[in-house]
Amino acid sequence: MDKSMSESNLSEVQESTPPNFVSVHRNKRRREEMSNIPIELENFKEEIKHMMTSMLSAQVTELQKISASQLEMQKTNLNIESSMAFLTAQNEEFRKKIGQMELKIESDGKYIAVLEDRIEDLQRGNRKSNFEMKNVPKLKGEDKDNLIDMVLKLSGNIGCQLAKSDIKDIYRVRGRKEKTQNTPIIVELISTLTKSEMLRMCKSFNIKHKTKICAKHLGIGVDGDTPVYISEQLTAKGSRLHFLARDLAKSKSYKYCWTAYGKVYVRQEDTTPIITINNEAQVQQLMQK
Repeated sequence: MDKSMSESNLSEVQESTPPNFVSVHRNKRRREEMSNIPIELENFKEEIKHMMTSMLSAQVTELQKISASQLEMQKTNLNIESSMAFLTAQNEEFRKKIGQMELKIESDGKYIAVLEDRIEDLQRGNRKSNFEMKNVPKLKGEDKDNLIDMVLKLSGNIGCQLAKSDIKDIYRVRGRKEKTQNTPIIVELISTLTKSEMLRMCKSFNIKHKTKICAKHLGIGVDGDTPVYISEQLTAKGSRLHFLARDLAKSKSYKYCWTAYGKVYVRQEDTTPIITINNEAQVQQLMQK
């Protein structure tokens, strides 16, 4: 009896148990999940569209800004190119003008040099019969008669024997400062030959006598031992060249340096050629040799 009951209960149990209960329940949940996928996908699509729209809108805005900046840069570049072209043309014009000015300056310089040479020749010609006495003590109340007496006594002491009629004019140069003493005395004779003879005799006297020409030879008792220097009257340019030539002769051991008729000459040895000093640049060239 017990066994029979057991078997019948098992069969009932088996028949009464719903088949595949768990499997059916799971399939139902999957269908619900699958039914939600299109909605989520649609939402995802919308989000992507919104993101893409926002990104595209931002990119368009940035591109517009970049385009505006590029247009501004192009305008700026065009302005710069235009300015550079204008400056280049202006620079070329200035270059031509400068070239023309340089040519004109060079031409003017040559013409000025010609004029200076002409003026120098005129001044030299006006002074060709003049000589000057330097470092002569100044007398109180000195006048032309005193100066003429000095020249006549000097000519007598050196053996030249000038006459008053040989003196065309005589004067003492005014000093740049009021208290300047012993300024040069300019003597203008009637001829160049007389002047040359006077200078030759002065040079000969200094060579022959131990006591060189001094104030006492001009009849001046006060400060009679004051040395007096006699030379031809040079122009301002000639005086400058003579000074430079003496420095050249001393530095480069030139044997001779002298002036004649307003021009300056140097000679290194007795056998070397005589060099006429015409300008300061020539002296500099000789210094560099």
